[in-house]
Amino acid sequence: MHIPDGFIPFPQYLVYWLIALVALYFSMQWAGRDLKERQIPLFAVLAAGIFAIQAMNIPIPWGTSGHMVGAALVAIIFASPWAAVLLLSIVLILQGLIFGDGGITALGANIFNMGVIGGFTGYYLFRALRSAGEIPAVIVASWASIFLAAIACAVEMWIAGTFPLVQGLWMMGLYHAVIGLIEAAITVVVVLAIQSSRPDLFSLRDWGKKSAEVLSK
Repeated sequence: MHIPDGFIPFPQYLVYWLIALVALYFSMQWAGRDLKERQIPLFAVLAAGIFAIQAMNIPIPWGTSGHMVGAALVAIIFASPWAAVLLLSIVLILQGLIFGDGGITALGANIFNMGVIGGFTGYYLFRALRSAGEIPAVIVASWASIFLAAIACAVEMWIAGTFPLVQGLWMMGLYHAVIGLIEAAITVVVVLAIQSSRPDLFSLRDWGKKSAEVLSK
């Protein structure tokens, strides 16, 4: 899903950069206000893990790739989409500058797709669905976050004139619909592991109460 340099023309990439910078500003505000000192090691561990899983790329026709993202996982654990924006931005900046995974001019678009779209979709879809049960909500939210980020990437490539819309939607959508199932499974495992072992690091303090309320009715 990483867009390389040259795939988005000037001035289109400036628009994505502007969106990314605004999102980064608000994510830094979130970190200064809500990120607790005891949560920083968890934040770092998740960043390293997401960096690793994104390195497992599946080539997709017309020059891009498919991989897991992890935005919904971060947004749910820290109870904020801004956490996903910040963490994904750090990961994507390191990948682009040091490892050449994703372009510098396209960095704004990559942050927008994976951090903003992935984080906000994952978090607010989880909130909308969790009254029916946290685990189903995590599954749907994490799957949708990566799928919609991939669809956004395909649309951006079409706007940029890089590859056709229909083929792009089919390829990106199909690949990431399957990858999203793996991401959903990993997200559930990690969320449950953190909640059971270190609930003090879990920002969503009322985990389990929504499901209990539904079952008791």
